[in-house]
Amino acid sequence: MPCLIVAAALVFPRLMIAYLWFFTSWLHMAFDGFLWPLAGFVFAPFSLLWYTVVANHYGGDWGTLQIVVMVLAVLADLSPGKAKSKKK
Repeated sequence: MPCLIVAAALVFPRLMIAYLWFFTSWLHMAFDGFLWPLAGFVFAPFSLLWYTVVANHYGGDWGTLQIVVMVLAVLADLSPGKAKSKKK
């Protein structure tokens, strides 16, 4: 079951953020207000999800693994997502 949740988060990050917002207290425990989660929902969903995992599951401790995965999350957020094909 946890593998399905991780797979859903990788495929539909904004759907997972909405699920966490409405049905759990993870986002409320990781952030004081609603501005950062809202900005993360719009601009950086993978980074928001990973920050929430680190804040809740790892107790906010940033080790090497957490930093490496955050860099990968930021790169995933900055990637264009779909390569543009040139049609002649």
